[in-house]
Amino acid sequence: MSSGDKGGVNGATPRRWSLFKLVSFTLAIALLLWTMDALSVTATTSSLIAVTLSSLNVRSPPPTTAPARSAPNPRAVPRLRSWISVPATPNFTSTLVSWWLAPSGEPCRDSRTADIAVPDLDGGRTAELSCGQIHEFVLSALDDGGRPRCLGGDYFETDLSGPSWKSRPPVVDHGNGSYSLRLQVHPDFAGEYNLTVVLLFRSFEGLKLSPERFKFRRELRRFPIRFHRSNATLPPLRLCHGVADLSKEVWSGRWTRHARNDSCGVDDEGRYRCLDQRTACPKPWCDGPLAALESNGWVYSAHCAFRIFTQDVAWKCLRNRWLFFWGDSNHVDTIRNMLNFVLGRSDVDSVPRRFDRKFTNPANHSESVRITSIFNGHWNETSNYLGLHSLRNQGFRELLWEFFKGPTAPDVMVFNSGLHDGYHWRSIRAFADGAEYAARFWEEIVMRRRVRGNATDAPSALPRIFYRTTIATGGYARDLGYNPSKMEAFNGIFLEKLKDKGLITGGVIDEFDMTFPWHYDNRCNDGVHYGRKPAKMQWRDGEVGHQYFVDLMLVHVLLTAICNVG
Repeated sequence: MSSGDKGGVNGATPRRWSLFKLVSFTLAIALLLWTMDALSVTATTSSLIAVTLSSLNVRSPPPTTAPARSAPNPRAVPRLRSWISVPATPNFTSTLVSWWLAPSGEPCRDSRTADIAVPDLDGGRTAELSCGQIHEFVLSALDDGGRPRCLGGDYFETDLSGPSWKSRPPVVDHGNGSYSLRLQVHPDFAGEYNLTVVLLFRSFEGLKLSPERFKFRRELRRFPIRFHRSNATLPPLRLCHGVADLSKEVWSGRWTRHARNDSCGVDDEGRYRCLDQRTACPKPWCDGPLAALESNGWVYSAHCAFRIFTQDVAWKCLRNRWLFFWGDSNHVDTIRNMLNFVLGRSDVDSVPRRFDRKFTNPANHSESVRITSIFNGHWNETSNYLGLHSLRNQGFRELLWEFFKGPTAPDVMVFNSGLHDGYHWRSIRAFADGAEYAARFWEEIVMRRRVRGNATDAPSALPRIFYRTTIATGGYARDLGYNPSKMEAFNGIFLEKLKDKGLITGGVIDEFDMTFPWHYDNRCNDGVHYGRKPAKMQWRDGEVGHQYFVDLMLVHVLLTAICNVG
């Protein structure tokens, strides 16, 4: 073919083909850039709106339609080598109030949740998951007709339990009727598990003053899950040491079991001394004599682990110190258990709601610890159900002031409130006002102590202040005015008010997370207390004797925090 033929019809084909490729390439680039931009906008929106309601998270909504059912295909969060955690919530109070007041007006918003769809688990088969990874699943709320809801506010109780593991998987509320929960199991605890999902209250109804008539309390799912070993590893837990380790506002811990005696029962003193006293807790889960917890092998750990104290080590820490407790009557049980089980003062049969007393070391009478406990459920120590409103009583405020007018102040203060507030405040906004008033009161006390310390060149006179979250009420009490939904919200509100005033100088002790895995019945509690004195008597659940190790674990968590041991 001559060169002149290249200008004909056959010669135009390469040029047209080149033009086609150029246009296709340009469209592909444009489509890629558009997709990246859309993903960027979505990610930015999510990060801006994301908030956490204690361990119940609220995030920007994904699509409102329920995801299609499919075979189990769990999504593993990329952070393979980190412990599961719950992020802090900025502007907790205002965010909670805005969600609580969210308008309705549409059928999918006005309806109530009656069931859920969990596409990755709703198949009747045992899910196979790997240990170490964080696995995330989506729950979609459905009304009684099976239609997706488009508003959040449901309170789910979640439980992940195996033979030697109990934890509460964190839940995320996306605000549009869809929720997410996360699971993680350490490789040392591979095996068979059950994931249970209970819907306790719907549409923030647990926050009402009298929520009993709104309770739902229905087990919606019980999924069998098999966790198998994998190559994933997790950072070893270290002992909690200092303020940094206790700065987390919400914990996501677990109870693990490292020994057991199946033939052990309650003894004549109502105690469960099941293990050899020489049984040590395996690291990294705790440090010290595991048998001292009288838990038949169970121990709690969170983002860090805790020391189990012997009597001599505890006295070395507490001698000549002053501990000040202000909160509900669970403090009474905790203090008595610390005296009986750890400090060797088995002669102390009980302590009252309000007292100020020195206790000596039975092994060395030259050592003592001063403990003050002021009940805040009411300004009258024999009454109940005022909570933070008790500070409106001038006599009660003056009583508290007296402990801070002298030359010395407590070394450590442990604050708490919630149970009695649950039956007083008509709304969460009213409680927020009461929490603000309480925080201002304590701020004034601390400021005056600071002025006194500066005047005497003794700034160390300021106490370290801890906030101990309110328990998850158990069994029958799950439906009442101090139900877990309300207590979790109140914990977040009061903690935010105290932190805004710079008062939490010691850290947070999350007893809500510690008690939650044991709150489904009354084996470990009487509904509102987890540390009642051991007794070989019929308990609320009909059995003889009761478990008290959950509160005893709290004693050692508090001692770890107070003594700042590493």
